[in-house]
Amino acid sequence: TINKSTGKNAHFEFVNEKSRSRIHRFSHDTEMFRSPKLVKMYNNSYKYSFPKCEQNMAAARISGFDGFPDILKDFLYYRHCRYFPMILDLPDKCGGIEEPEDIFLLLVIKSSPMHYERREVLRKTWAQERSYKGLRIRRIFTLGTMGNNFEKERLNKLLKTEHQEHNDILQWDFQDTFFNLTLKQVLFLKWMKRNCQQVNFLLNGDDDVFANTDNIVDYLHGRRENNGSQHLFTGFLIKNGFPVRWDRSKYFVPSQVYEKNVYPNYCGGGGFLLSSFTALMIYSYSNAIPLFPIDDVYMGMCLEKAKLAPTPHIGIKTFGWYIPSKKIDQYDPCYFKDYLLVHQFFPNNMYLMWHQINDPNLKCGVTNSSRTIQT
Repeated sequence: TINKSTGKNAHFEFVNEKSRSRIHRFSHDTEMFRSPKLVKMYNNSYKYSFPKCEQNMAAARISGFDGFPDILKDFLYYRHCRYFPMILDLPDKCGGIEEPEDIFLLLVIKSSPMHYERREVLRKTWAQERSYKGLRIRRIFTLGTMGNNFEKERLNKLLKTEHQEHNDILQWDFQDTFFNLTLKQVLFLKWMKRNCQQVNFLLNGDDDVFANTDNIVDYLHGRRENNGSQHLFTGFLIKNGFPVRWDRSKYFVPSQVYEKNVYPNYCGGGGFLLSSFTALMIYSYSNAIPLFPIDDVYMGMCLEKAKLAPTPHIGIKTFGWYIPSKKIDQYDPCYFKDYLLVHQFFPNNMYLMWHQINDPNLKCGVTNSSRTIQT
């Protein structure tokens, strides 16, 4: 079993159940990751809880706090909280510490407990766990919790049932809200450092994006100079983005929370690709950067701190897509067969699109079929 403490100097102790003698004591996130044996012991014993995170009442002293939306108030009260108990874990998803699996692409999909239908369609379409051209693709859904009392209990039972069948869910005991997506990203990166450092690349996206994972693997594998050990962070690049000061907007960020008028360059959070090197760099720098309510902007903040630049990819469309003629169905598969990722898709259209673009009998005009999307 594990004894533990939390906070800046958090530590864990492995304890022999029979003798109750301490086997090893180590600091959280430091010493243990240098010892494969300790990592394995830690993973196999990773059923622990942290003391409930308490409100930081000092947040209420921020100028104008009383006029902020409730969701922003809650974020500011708890933004210091980065340790939450895991409800569902995947310690061996990447093969375990002694026999790590050679995973080329890890699909990290942000989902909500209520989005069962989306997860089911993804499992049957682009997020299938499979090999493509000999390169392994694996899938993880990341979630918090929703609801109170009976509703929360029902949703947790649903996720547990899915997890038992598919072995693809990471869940922490925090409220799964829009402003907590940044927390979800950081918790996943922490999990990755512990369990899945050897993966080459990651697709990080929402559960309502359509991704052509064949094209993604082809693109990443074609970058011969980078096997995941060098920097890569690419998607729909947003330059000179600015904070929304209108308090009724979903993206409202007052000057008291972010003083600057321009965000660092970042990629739209609907979906982006990154190397394992960059993912671990983001996690490392995130420890010194306070959580921010907009998760894709926060990724840009971490990249800026690490002096790593995000880059654009023409095949990633996280702000919709454009069909040049009203005479053509906006879901014509010939306009999607060459893209890497597109947002937004509902489950029915996603299911149909996946089967259409993989239909060997699909015939497209020269204009469509000849265009190859690259950066």
